[in-house]
Amino acid sequence: MKKGWQTKTLGEVCEVFADGDWIESKDQSSEGIRLIQTGNVGEGVFKDRAEKARYISEATFKRLRCTEIVDGDCLVSRLPDPVGRSCILPDTGERMITAVDCTILRFNPKHLLPTFFNLFSQSDDYLTTVAKECTGTTRNRISRSNLGLTPIPVPPLPEQQRIVGLLDETFEGLATAKANAEKNLQNARALFESHLQSVFNQRGPGWVEKHVSEIAKHSLGKMLDKAKNKGELQPYLRNINVRWFTFDLSDLLEMPFLPTESEKYTAIKGDVLICEGGYPGRAAIWNEDYPIYFQKALHRVRFHEPELNKWFVYYLSVQDSSGQLKQYFSGTGIQHFTGEVLARFPIPVPPLPELRRAVETFDALSAETQRLAAIYSRKHAALDALKKSLLHQAFTGAL
Repeated sequence: MKKGWQTKTLGEVCEVFADGDWIESKDQSSEGIRLIQTGNVGEGVFKDRAEKARYISEATFKRLRCTEIVDGDCLVSRLPDPVGRSCILPDTGERMITAVDCTILRFNPKHLLPTFFNLFSQSDDYLTTVAKECTGTTRNRISRSNLGLTPIPVPPLPEQQRIVGLLDETFEGLATAKANAEKNLQNARALFESHLQSVFNQRGPGWVEKHVSEIAKHSLGKMLDKAKNKGELQPYLRNINVRWFTFDLSDLLEMPFLPTESEKYTAIKGDVLICEGGYPGRAAIWNEDYPIYFQKALHRVRFHEPELNKWFVYYLSVQDSSGQLKQYFSGTGIQHFTGEVLARFPIPVPPLPELRRAVETFDALSAETQRLAAIYSRKHAALDALKKSLLHQAFTGAL
C-alpha cells in the first residue's frame, strides 16, 4: 500500500449502506416512482433501459416505507454478472427507488469520492475479492454484510481526484480507439453486404431462376430418439453448430447411427447444411475431407453442379440480412424452414463463367471482412487488458 493510503471496508466509508426495497409484481404500476433494478446497473455505467422501466405508486411508496435514491448515489448489484458491479445514479428527472438485490452506497465525502469507487469496482482486484464471498448453488450472490466488509483503498482526496481524472481521460481514449475499430469493421461489412445485394439485384442476360429441387438433392438429418436409435455413437451436427459460412465444432454431441444410415445422414465435402429451425436459413458449406453426421434440425443440400454451393449460401445470407428470407418460414413461436418450402425456394442463377467471377469477388471481400474482424477482436482484447492493467496500477498506488 502506498504511503499515506489507508484501507477501509466498504461499509466504513458510507453514510448510507442499505439494500433496496422488496417490491413484488403486485406492488408495481405503470407510472409513478421508478424502480431501478439490477439490470440497470452496468459495469461502471447506468443502463437506462427506459422501455423496460417499472414503477410504484406514491401510496405504495408510503405503505412499504421505501428508501428514495437520488442522483449521485452509487448502486451495487449483489447478483451476477458480475456480482459487485456498480454505477453512479444519474439525474433522470424522476423520483426513484431500487430493488432489494441492489445495495445503496452514499459515501462520506470526507472519505471517498463516488467516482473513485465506481472505477475501483471495475478492477479485477475488487471483483475477485467480491467473487470469493459469493454464495448460492444456482445463482451467485453476495450478502450485504459481506459486501460491507470488502476492503477498499482510501488515498487522500486530492490523490483520489488525480487518479479519477487520469483514468477518465485514458479510458476516453480507449473508448475512442474501440469505436474506431468497430466502425472500420462495420464499414467493411456494409460494403460486403452492399456488393452482394447489387450483384443479386442487377441480373444480366442469361440469368435464370431455379428452384432448389431442380438443381440439387436435399434431405433432413436423423431424428434424435434415445428409445429407438440404434448403432454406434457418432458425433453429429445440430443447428447450433452451423454458423453463417462456418461451423462451431467445439461442442459436438453423439448419438447412435447404424452403418446403413451413413450415406443418408452424413454430409460430405461440398455439401451445404442449412438450419431448419433455431436460426432458420443459416447455412455453411462442409469443407472437411471427412464426412459428418447431422440431425433432423438440419437440411443437407447437394448440388448437381458443385460450384453452385457457394453462390447459394451467399444468396441465402443476402436474403437473411434483408429480411426477405422470413417470408419462407412457418410457425408463430419457433419458426421453421421446412423441406417442402426449401424445395420451392427460388435461386437466381447466372451463366457459370459470370457466377465464378462473382463468387471470386465475394470470397475476396469476405476474406477482407474476416481479416478486419480478427484485427478488431485482437484490438478489443488488447484494450481491455490495458484497462485492467491501468486499474490495477491505479488502486495499488503504482499509477
